[in-house]
Amino acid sequence: MLNKFVILSLAISTIQATILDFDSWLNIDLYHAIDKNNPHLFTPRGNVSITSINSGSFQLTQQHLSSSERNLFKELAEENKFYRMKAIVTHSNGAKSTFLTSSKACAFANSQLNDILWISVDYAANVLGIQHTVLGSGGNCNGDSTIDKDALEEFNTDVLVKRSELGQVPDTASFIQKLEREREARDHGEVKDHRGFFAKYWMYIVPVAILVLVSGATSPEGASGGGR
Repeated sequence: MLNKFVILSLAISTIQATILDFDSWLNIDLYHAIDKNNPHLFTPRGNVSITSINSGSFQLTQQHLSSSERNLFKELAEENKFYRMKAIVTHSNGAKSTFLTSSKACAFANSQLNDILWISVDYAANVLGIQHTVLGSGGNCNGDSTIDKDALEEFNTDVLVKRSELGQVPDTASFIQKLEREREARDHGEVKDHRGFFAKYWMYIVPVAILVLVSGATSPEGASGGGR
């Protein structure tokens, strides 16, 4: 039993050390849908290269919107449609995964294309999700707002990498030492019972008490006293 605890403790320590030392990179190609008449048409927006997941360092390149693209974005925002983004992630081992996220086009336009790209990864640097968040209050987005087309030329994006944190690792070493001390005490007959008298002998006291009560209730003295 103790050997199993020792092996478990070593395994947990090894996993924790591996996670702390592990680092990797990600490449993310960004696409967006800005044509309200063709919401499933995604065109290139840019690229994010996460050079270190542990530190969250990244390199970001994004294309400026052309005049025709600004018109499409303006129409999308003024009709209070959703701005949709697709992110295709390529991991360091070559594996690929695709994520979709969206936000209100009107809010994004009113923020003058200021946004955050949240990238959530697990302990093994696998991407769990990507979320697009607009900065600022977003202004009036009731469908009657007028969007400034000239403010829709350039994206101003920040990228934040959020790693899943491990739960607290149990103190298995102290627990194993406690088990060892208890085992040695049992082997040498040193384990003492510190319970009170009633806690030790209640299984004997309770039946005797019940027997005394029953015998008192059915005694002849009690019966004769009731007939007077």
